Amino acid sequence: MSDIQQAAQHLAAGELVAMPTETVYGLAADASNPAAVAKIFAAKGRPADHPLIVHIGDVAQLERWARDIPPAAYALAAKYWPGPLTLILKRQPGVPDAVTGGQDTVGIRIPNHPMALSLLAEFAKLGSGAVAAPSANKFGRISPTKAAHVKSDLGKDVAIILDGGECAVGIESTIVDLSRGAPVVLRPGAITEEEIAATVAGTDHTPQAPVAAAAAPRVSGALAAHYAPRTPLQLIASDALLKQVDACVFKGQTIAVLAFSVSPLRHPAVLWFAAAHSAAHYAHDLYANLRLLDAAGVDLILVEQPPQSPEWRAVTDRLGRAAVGSGADADGEAS
Repeated sequence: MSDIQQAAQHLAAGELVAMPTETVYGLAADASNPAAVAKIFAAKGRPADHPLIVHIGDVAQLERWARDIPPAAYALAAKYWPGPLTLILKRQPGVPDAVTGGQDTVGIRIPNHPMALSLLAEFAKLGSGAVAAPSANKFGRISPTKAAHVKSDLGKDVAIILDGGECAVGIESTIVDLSRGAPVVLRPGAITEEEIAATVAGTDHTPQAPVAAAAAPRVSGALAAHYAPRTPLQLIASDALLKQVDACVFKGQTIAVLAFSVSPLRHPAVLWFAAAHSAAHYAHDLYANLRLLDAAGVDLILVEQPPQSPEWRAVTDRLGRAAVGSGADADGEAS
């Protein structure tokens, strides 16, 4: 029996499975089984009102989970599924409250990873064929992009970890709300807001009057503190980085630095890591780098602020939330 077949059987039995996707590794449970979904919350230490994302294997399954699906949703699905895009839609009545956080909406995507798609196809032979799958890490901490990260964080809580190598994208999916009319990006990701707008242009997306931000559905990754290392992390502007390094050294702190340049100095209190210059490569490396920095045993992590341009929006979002959530008592969520 293959690992995929074993994982599908574990899902059908109501157990947890860690699976790779192109974004991050997910902690999967049968999305139609509230008792199985409850195990996700227990393993992660996740608040019960935080909705999960349902992963399906085929767009034909969309209507099993969502209703009143607008043309814009189908346009986005046709272009970006399988891929790093989650659509927030009105839920079908039978979707468990445990998945939606008690809301009338549900998040859905098709992951773009051969192992995830194979698992979903195999699970369709045994059960619902859909899994609820937030990131496979403890609540609020750094998302996993390698199987080893999952084993370190949740190895005792899962029936099996499917090792699909490093995640190709490395940050969580773009989340687009289509439940209230015009599409609204609630979480930035590899697919940009500009690409979303271009795709839905010309579709009948039923524009409506602006809705207060507070009325937006709760979604994964929207808390101020997420993706956080236990070591305090500060984002520093490029022109202030070396001055801040000097100030930390003067105070006797040990620091780890993630910057776009090679270290201009050598000091035993400073560990310097050079970051990728393209947004896509930086995103791919981000969580692995944050884990490396967090494991360095330093007093403080300094990260050079990325450019403030559209292609860097998702990276900047993750780093900002990591900074807010960093420290031993951080709390937050990712998925």
